[in-house]
Amino acid sequence: MASLTDRNFNLAISSLSDRDDAKASLVEAEDAIIDKLEIEIDEAVIAYVSTHGPIATECRIAFSTSKISECLEGIADQAVTIARRSRLLNKRPQSDQVTDFSKMGSLVLSMMRDAIEAFVNADPEKARGIILRDKEVDKMNREAESELHRVMAIDTPNIPSYIHMLFIARALERSGDYCKSIAEDVHFLYTAQDIRHEQGFQSKL
Repeated sequence: MASLTDRNFNLAISSLSDRDDAKASLVEAEDAIIDKLEIEIDEAVIAYVSTHGPIATECRIAFSTSKISECLEGIADQAVTIARRSRLLNKRPQSDQVTDFSKMGSLVLSMMRDAIEAFVNADPEKARGIILRDKEVDKMNREAESELHRVMAIDTPNIPSYIHMLFIARALERSGDYCKSIAEDVHFLYTAQDIRHEQGFQSKL
C-alpha cells in the first residue's frame, strides 16, 4: 500500500510539472486499489484483535497499522486532487506566473518515505525528525498562497488557473500533515509516548 501510494503521489506531481493528462488519469484509476487495500488492512487488524487478544506492544502495532493505512489512503486522495487539478490546468493556457510545486512535492514525498522506513525499521528517532519537516511544508504552503493571491490581483484573466494552484498547494500541505501523523503514530508505537498534542515536545524539535 505504501509503495502504491508513493507511486501515485509521485505521478501526480509529475503530471503537474509535465502537464501530462495520461499520468493524471492513471493516478485516479489506481486510487481505487489503495482504497481497497485500506479496507483489507482494517479487516485484518479487526480479525487479529478479536482472535488473539493482543496486549501492550502487539496492541499498539495493530492499531498503529490501521491508523497508518488511513493516513496513506488520505495521501492518495490528495494525490487524486492534485491530478484532477492538473488536468484542469492543462485545459487552460499556461500562465507566465507559474508556481513551482516541485520542491514542496519532493519534501512531502521524502517525509512519507522516511515515515514508512521509520515504521519498518522501528526507528522512533527518525520519526521525530519528520515532524519538524512538516513545519517547512506549512511555510511553503503559506508562501505559495501569498504569491498566488498577489498574482491574481494583476493577472485576472488567469484567476481560474491560480485557484486550481491554490487547491494543489493545500493538497500538498494536507499530505504533509498525513506524513506527520504517520510519524507520530510510529513514535507512539515504539516508545508508548503520545506526542500529538505536546507543545513542549514541538518546541524542542
